[in-house]
Amino acid sequence: MKRIVDIGVLLSRGGMYAALSRASRDGVLRGVAEVNADQGLDLSFRVTERDPYGRLDRYAPLCREILRGSGVRHIFGCITSASRKEVIPELERFDGVLWYPVPYEGFEASERVAYMHACPNQHLLPLLDWALPTLGTRAYLVGSNYIWGWEMAQIAREKIAAAGGQVLGDRYLPIGDTELDHIISDIRALKPSFILNSLVGDSSYAFLGRLAQLKQEAEFADGLTVLSCNFTECEIEAAGEAAEGLVSAGPWFEPDGGKGGSFYEMARQSVHELARLLHGRPEAEELPLAELLHTALRAGRSTRLDPVHLHARQPAIIARLENGRFQEIRQLPVTRADPYLTQRSQPLHPGAHLKVVS
Repeated sequence: MKRIVDIGVLLSRGGMYAALSRASRDGVLRGVAEVNADQGLDLSFRVTERDPYGRLDRYAPLCREILRGSGVRHIFGCITSASRKEVIPELERFDGVLWYPVPYEGFEASERVAYMHACPNQHLLPLLDWALPTLGTRAYLVGSNYIWGWEMAQIAREKIAAAGGQVLGDRYLPIGDTELDHIISDIRALKPSFILNSLVGDSSYAFLGRLAQLKQEAEFADGLTVLSCNFTECEIEAAGEAAEGLVSAGPWFEPDGGKGGSFYEMARQSVHELARLLHGRPEAEELPLAELLHTALRAGRSTRLDPVHLHARQPAIIARLENGRFQEIRQLPVTRADPYLTQRSQPLHPGAHLKVVS
């Protein structure tokens, strides 16, 4: 008979980035259903769920509520980096772990977070390695006004400068803002080789729509290529035809035209990763995450998570959206995450234990 392991889900069903959050939630629930139906595993997951409604001020209280009011130690959730940083102090206070299944900007390694999607050396840098020789070196950067947009722009500026390129503009919008006249005027005047779009949710869809209108003008007949590290299949319906031609980077794209994308798939895989780590190990869910990984590795079990900084190994796939589906352009092998981009300076010390500063 299977033992019951309680887990938490902290993902929104509405709000300004609802498409991303719903895809992640669907992936978590699909993974739970698969684990519970798998007779080869000795555990079943029981879900305690809270909906933050996409509001930043709700994440920490709801995380606290899950951890204090049940036997939950592991929570799947958060979309934005801001929400992830909000819950880390609660995880530290109540001995919890967050399984974070979406791309992020790096420069963090918390012992309380399993980073299950890609970080910049697995998405942005490979994307720019393709774009700069292919599209040109005159870049325009636009992003949401918080850590994801800031850090992506900083990394991109460094990479573009090293390639002898130029950043023509670097603009930010509050999450959900759709006032874009000044940005569109900039792009019309500057005519960049490509645009790196790090906007989130409704802001991104509005931006793509305005760019589609700009492309109707004769001088932009050859198009304006948009690059993204966070646009996946789950947003195609919300963005509509305006997203056609967008080039994205990530660890996984739908092979059959599905609409969940890597937000869905990495969330589903996260649930399976935890199930494999806990299988045959009663009460192992009480172990700190790093210890859980180390003991699994000593026992000969495989895991995609690096026991030093708790980031997953990932391939880097570059794909273009054509006729409503992402078509692969290039695929790089599975790569170890390098969240602090140490390849630029000193190598990561094998014994280092990196921790978020909040």
